[in-house]
Amino acid sequence: MASLQASSFLHSSAYSLPRLSRKRTITSIRDLPKTRASNIPLHDLQTGRLAEELEKARSYTSLKTTFVDKKYTKNDENYGSDSMVLEKLYAILEAVADRVEMHKNIGDQRDNWNSLLLTSINAITLAGATMSGIASTIAAGAAPVGALKICSTLLFIAATGMLCIMNKIQPSQLAEEQRNAARLFKQLQKEIETTIAIGEPTDRDVNEAMQKVLALDKAYPLPLLGVMLEKFPSNIEPAVWWPQQQRSGQVTSAHCNGWNAKLEKEMRSIVEVLRRKDKEEYLRLGGKALKLNKMLAVSGPLLTALAAIGSSFVGSPMPGGSWAAILGVVAGSLASVVNTLEHGAQVGMQFEMYRGNAGFFKLMEESIESNLIDNRRENGELFEMKVALQLGRSLSELRDIASSSSNRGGEVDEFASKLF
Repeated sequence: MASLQASSFLHSSAYSLPRLSRKRTITSIRDLPKTRASNIPLHDLQTGRLAEELEKARSYTSLKTTFVDKKYTKNDENYGSDSMVLEKLYAILEAVADRVEMHKNIGDQRDNWNSLLLTSINAITLAGATMSGIASTIAAGAAPVGALKICSTLLFIAATGMLCIMNKIQPSQLAEEQRNAARLFKQLQKEIETTIAIGEPTDRDVNEAMQKVLALDKAYPLPLLGVMLEKFPSNIEPAVWWPQQQRSGQVTSAHCNGWNAKLEKEMRSIVEVLRRKDKEEYLRLGGKALKLNKMLAVSGPLLTALAAIGSSFVGSPMPGGSWAAILGVVAGSLASVVNTLEHGAQVGMQFEMYRGNAGFFKLMEESIESNLIDNRRENGELFEMKVALQLGRSLSELRDIASSSSNRGGEVDEFASKLF
């Protein structure tokens, strides 16, 4: 009878424990004090000993799960400055995650702008050209001629205005900017998570994270009015999305922190190849894409404006009335071709892509140069591996191209990067 009461009491006490989440339950079961009901004497059950043991287990579980979730508690000796640094990093991490979603959503929206505006403007232009052609086949003075001329002219005028706006904001380039921003914010998010996972972050980590967030906000603004990046700059410059790197002082010894004279020479050779080959090549391609985009951006509205003028004189008794019809039809058709070439081929996006690639190589240059002369530099072996991964090469390939550059005075036929 007594064992049945004890079994019933154990059963009811087990169900009285608070429910925990799945994650906390796994942690708690692993770390619970080993209390077995079979080892507790019967008289202890009658005096409430079991209830005390269960209460102790419950208290231990609560403390364990609180420590796992927050890492630092008020009883921890590192609570205070370390805890505040963690809270700041988590606040920055939340802001970065929010920016990733914002740039992703706005990038999708602006990509839709490009598709919808391209389709709409081409439809309007071709409709205007069709009406202009039909009007030219109807005898002068007939009733439909005036209506067709007015509709055709209005359609061409509307297409001209929409094209001017579309060519000014370059939706495909805007979408590429937001894609780059989302990718870079994701990269920053992973960096902060790694810093937290490694442990012992400092105020310097917080300041660097803040500076990187602000630099990205400046490099890839979300609004269009007032702060939109110049779509047709006079000078081609690499994109810059990182803060100016602070240097702590000149390196006092080459043989420290995994660095040696051979590795420093190798990194200097890589910098020369990046500067003379990779970055210059993408700046050259960006310049060509920009010139083509400028020419197409001017030609499209100009052709639709000429088509509007020509369609307004279709069927008139004035000399050259037949040429007016030809101008309306041909200029309208050419405007559709030019618009498709500019925005369908996303020439603005290609320019931004080349500019971003040049910026990537400029960032690598600055990072390598900073580690060469900064007294607070990364471990040499780790840094060499990072450079090789960023360039899509193995360590042996990286050393080979550095050796080839050194032997030829910085002139090599091969690009440093094999990724793009």
